[in-house]
Amino acid sequence: MTHQIAGDAVMQQGVPVLTAVEQAIGKELLEAEQVLAEELGSDNPYVSDILQHSTRFRGKRLRPMLLLLTAKAAGGIQHDHKVLAAVVEMIHLATLVHDDVLDEAETRRHVATVNARWNNETSVLFGDYLFTHSFHLASSLDTTYACRRIGRATNVVCEGELSQIKERGNLDLTEETYFKIIDGKTAELTALCGHLGARYAQADQTIITAMEQYGRSLGLAFQIADDVLDLTGNERKTGKSLGSDLQKQKLTLPLIRLLSTSRDEDAVKIRQLLARPNETTREQLTPYLERSDAFDYTNQRAKTLAQDARRQLELLPSTPARRILAEIADFAVQRSF
Repeated sequence: MTHQIAGDAVMQQGVPVLTAVEQAIGKELLEAEQVLAEELGSDNPYVSDILQHSTRFRGKRLRPMLLLLTAKAAGGIQHDHKVLAAVVEMIHLATLVHDDVLDEAETRRHVATVNARWNNETSVLFGDYLFTHSFHLASSLDTTYACRRIGRATNVVCEGELSQIKERGNLDLTEETYFKIIDGKTAELTALCGHLGARYAQADQTIITAMEQYGRSLGLAFQIADDVLDLTGNERKTGKSLGSDLQKQKLTLPLIRLLSTSRDEDAVKIRQLLARPNETTREQLTPYLERSDAFDYTNQRAKTLAQDARRQLELLPSTPARRILAEIADFAVQRSF
């Protein structure tokens, strides 16, 4: 079983991070996968077909990894951690399915999205199905604490997505608003992984707070890198539809920076391109982006966030799990720049 994260390009003390993850928490990841499979099993052939298809684009298992690595670094992995790892993966998968509807995406990890293979109605209901299962599974724990934290986090995620929809087409979007949006739609869930990993390892509050901030900074850096990939990535390599931010008129950090620093005459042309996007918009924007400091600026913001994530780990004892968490923070930036 492979839990893809960074391939052989990112090394942890001379060992590929993928190998280090398997050595540190491979058994626990497999057990979390088994919990997930048992929870989502269905006798309905239509639902079973969708579930089987969706496993093909779940990707890096980043959130279960974060939760389990945090637990291991902060005190030790317990049974509840494996349940919670399955829960956060279910929530993440639900958000992916719904995002693909919102973005009208056709591929994810080189296979057809649920909405492309079936239809939007199926995707929306399947995402709801995953959300309800996640809360059902979380409610199996001895206390309601995880359910309450997960409920709050999913609300924040939805608020972030709603805010992004509201701001579509706003070419005057500020960095402050952009960061509020991605803090909600992406970083809230990775922050939750850090929080629950440490909390259910019986760590003290200082550690719990630090690990929640680790997850938040990591999530922000990760989303910034995703936004850059949408502008610069290759669909064949990334395995998913790109350019959707432009088509949906979502202003991301490189574009915010580009508009704020361009000469007046260039800014007018850029605004015209962004206001009426088509399949050539990404290509037409490339010369403007390359002449500006937009990518360098964005890269530095992402690196600063990754450095903050690493700093949060300093409260933990030096262990392989802590070192892997640090390398994941680096990977969040390196995958795009």
